[in-house]
Amino acid sequence: MGLTADQLRLGLDAIAAREPAIARALTVAGYPEPRIQPTGYATLLRTIVGQQVSVASAASVWARLEGLLGDTIPPEALLAAEFDALRGCGLSRQKQGYVRSLCELVVAGSLDFSSLPADDEEAIAQLVRIKGVGRWSAEIYLLFAEGRPDIWPAGDLAVQAGMHKLLGLDARPSEKETRALAEDWRPHRGAAAIFTWHCYNNAAL
Repeated sequence: MGLTADQLRLGLDAIAAREPAIARALTVAGYPEPRIQPTGYATLLRTIVGQQVSVASAASVWARLEGLLGDTIPPEALLAAEFDALRGCGLSRQKQGYVRSLCELVVAGSLDFSSLPADDEEAIAQLVRIKGVGRWSAEIYLLFAEGRPDIWPAGDLAVQAGMHKLLGLDARPSEKETRALAEDWRPHRGAAAIFTWHCYNNAAL
C-alpha cells in the first residue's frame, strides 16, 4: 500500500525541519491526503490502459475489459483474447502490445509483483522492461502501490511546477535540477512528491 497519513506527516515534518520553504507551505496548505493503490499486476495494467486518454475514457475501457475477461482481468485471459475483441474494448494496436508485454512477463514468472527488488532503482529496472512503461510509470507504481518512502519522480511536470512554486524559483526546474534540489530530503522524497502535487494548484501559495 502507499504512504499512510502518518508516514506523510512524519516525512514532511522531517523535510520542513531542514527546508523553511516547505515549513511555510505546510502551514498554508496543510498535509496532503494519502494516495494509495493496491499492489500487483492490475494496478500497472490500469496505468497502461489510462495512458494518453481521459479518466472517463480509461474507466470505460476498463469496464469493457472486465465485462470481457472478468473482474480481475487475469493475464492468461487477456493473452488469450482476440485482437478484435480487445479493440472492441477500446485498446489500440499499440496499447495491446503494451498490455500483452505486461501479461507475458507475469505469466512467464519473470515479473513478480510480490517480490520486486528492495532497491528502488533495481525495482524500476524490472518494471521498465514492460513495453509502454517508462520510469515515471514505474515510480508512480512504487510510490502509490508499494509506499516506497524515497521515490522522487523528478521527471513529472507537476512535481517540477510544484518545486518552482514551493521554493520560489525563477523558472520551472529541469528533471536534473529537480532531482538535485531534493537530494537533502532523502529518505522522505516520496512524501515531498505527494506534497508538490497537493500544492500545485493551491492559489494561496
